[in-house]
Amino acid sequence: MKIRKLNRSETPPWELLTLADPSRIIVEEYLKSGSIYVGEDSGKILGVYVLKETHKVVVEIMNIAIQEPYQNKGLGKQLISHAIQEASNQGYARLEIGTGNSSIHQLKLYQQCGFRIEGVDFDYFLRNYDEPIYENGLLCRDMIRLCYTFEG
Repeated sequence: MKIRKLNRSETPPWELLTLADPSRIIVEEYLKSGSIYVGEDSGKILGVYVLKETHKVVVEIMNIAIQEPYQNKGLGKQLISHAIQEASNQGYARLEIGTGNSSIHQLKLYQQCGFRIEGVDFDYFLRNYDEPIYENGLLCRDMIRLCYTFEG
C-alpha cells in the first residue's frame, strides 16, 4: 500500500471518513484545517487518516479507517506508522488520538503502536452525536484519549 497526502483539489473519500466518524458535519469541520492521507493499491483507496494540528507542538489523528474487506490485514498499523513518521518529520512533540470506549480493537492497536492512554472525556459521544453509537455490543459514550510522545 502506498500512502500519500490527498491534494485539496481531490474529493475526500467520504465513505471511509464516515466509516470512522458517522457525523459528516463533524468530519467536514476538522477537514477545513486537517490534512488527508490515503493508502492506495493500484489506484484504489483502501484506507485514510486525517492529521490536524491542535496546538503548536501537537497534532492529532482525527480520523482513521480501512475499507472493511481490507481490515485486520495490517493496513491500519501501516497508516498509524505513517502518521507517526509524518508528525515526527513535521517537528511535533506529541501525536494524539481519541477513540470510543467501545472501540476495543482500535484501543489495542493504538497501544501496540506506542500510544498511551492519557485520559477520558466522559460522555463525549452522547454530547456530540444525535444518534447513539453501538460497537462490539457496547454503547459508545466516552472518548478515550491516547498520546504518542516523541523523544528528543
